[in-house]
Parts: sequence; structure tokens; C-alpha cells
Amino acid sequence: MSEKCHSILFDRRGRPLGQIASVSYDFKHGSTIPEHFHPEDQLVFASTGVMSVHTRQGVWVVPPLRAVWIPARTPHHIVMSGAVSMRTLYFLPKLGRHLPRKCFVMNVTPLLRELILHACKFKRLDRRSPVQRRIIDIILDQLKAVDSIPLQLPHPSDSRAMRAVEALFRDPSDERTLEKLCKDCGASKRTVERLFIRDTKMTFGKWRQQLRLLRSMELLTSGEKVTVAALEAGYNSASAFISMFRKQLGTTPTRYLG
Repeated sequence: MSEKCHSILFDRRGRPLGQIASVSYDFKHGSTIPEHFHPEDQLVFASTGVMSVHTRQGVWVVPPLRAVWIPARTPHHIVMSGAVSMRTLYFLPKLGRHLPRKCFVMNVTPLLRELILHACKFKRLDRRSPVQRRIIDIILDQLKAVDSIPLQLPHPSDSRAMRAVEALFRDPSDERTLEKLCKDCGASKRTVERLFIRDTKMTFGKWRQQLRLLRSMELLTSGEKVTVAALEAGYNSASAFISMFRKQLGTTPTRYLG
């Protein structure tokens, strides 16, 4: 069961203390924040390291210098790969009304990065202060222009398809065909294929490909070499992994995570 966190933007009488609040924390590799939810919208920024944000709808992987938007009241837990410097901004829900009501990973521009780091020097930002009002307004302007990046892995809602998902999460390098996985899940291949397209908007093959990409990213950040990360994630070779990475994200793993 998710733990509801107390608001850090309202006092006990429900009066707002500001429009944005911040929390900064550094985590060791493998640290986990248990499932919880906040009454505020969140922007969770990875200054260093990779975070995996898990919700009931899927997984979002956040590489260094990227961020994930988590709408208010979304139950989630977070797993750290490598040493992670997390910088989080909390927004009164009405401030982020122009952003999606679902999680997404975004590219963070150099200006937005500096704004996040600067905002984290304040416990809260309040529009009643002219200086803080300007910081709030520029952050909101920057968020209107962010680009989402394809680092999410949605979950199917059907329990039969989820059994295949759980098996592959345990071992992304599992080479079993979908037909073999379906026999172990108690559903036909056609049914599971239909469920993946309906619930994740991906074919099963595309979903498995995305799982391996995200898993390899976590392994690289935890200190593994490219070849080891590629093989453990299920690629046949490092070159196959690099080719797929470049196709998905437009650059090599070393440059993207550097």
C-alpha cells in the first residue's frame, strides 16, 4: 500500500506556504525509495546517476541531466543505479496544468538545469517575493518547451500479459520466444500480442527491445562496461547494442550518459 506524504507546500490549516518547494538528496547505488505519493506535482531531476521510477502504469528511466514529471497523487517508487544526486521540485498542482497528467521523461536544457539547481537553494519559492516570483515564472516558461524522450516502459493491465512482463523483468536476456512465454502464462500468442498493443501501444517485440535498452542503461550507470551491459541486457553483441542505442536516442551510450 502506498504511503501518502505530507504536503510541504501547505501548512496544517491548508494555507499555501509557497508555489514551489525543493528537496535535495544524494543516494548510494541500489538505494530505493519505497512506494509513496505526494499531493503536489513533482519534477525529479538526476544531477548524476540514473533513476528508475516505477508506477502501476510502467517504468520511466531517468539518465543523468534529465528529469521525470510525476503528477500529483501518482503512487511510485524509485530505484537508484549508480550514485544518484536527486534534485526534486514540488509544484502546486495548478502551476503544472499545461503539463500531461501522466509521467514522462524530459530533456533538460542547460538553462532549466541551472534553474532547478538554483531553486534547490531555497526551501520554498513564494510569488510574494519579487525575486522568487521571477524564478518561478522562468521555470514554468522553460517547462512549457521541454521535449519528452522515449525512456518509458508501459505495463499491460491484463494479468496474463503481466506474467510475461514479470518473467522478462527478472531476466531481460531471457531468449524464450513469445510463443514459449505464452505457454507459461496461460494465454495464446495472439492474445498476448493483442494485449500488448492495446495496453502499451507497442508490439511485444518493440516492448522487449525497450526493456533491454533501459536495463542496459541502468547497468552502464552502475559501473558495468558496455560489452557486459549489452550481454546482460540481452543483446548479442556490444555493437548491436550501440546501434540500437543510437537509433533510439541519436548518439552513443558513452556520450549520452557522459
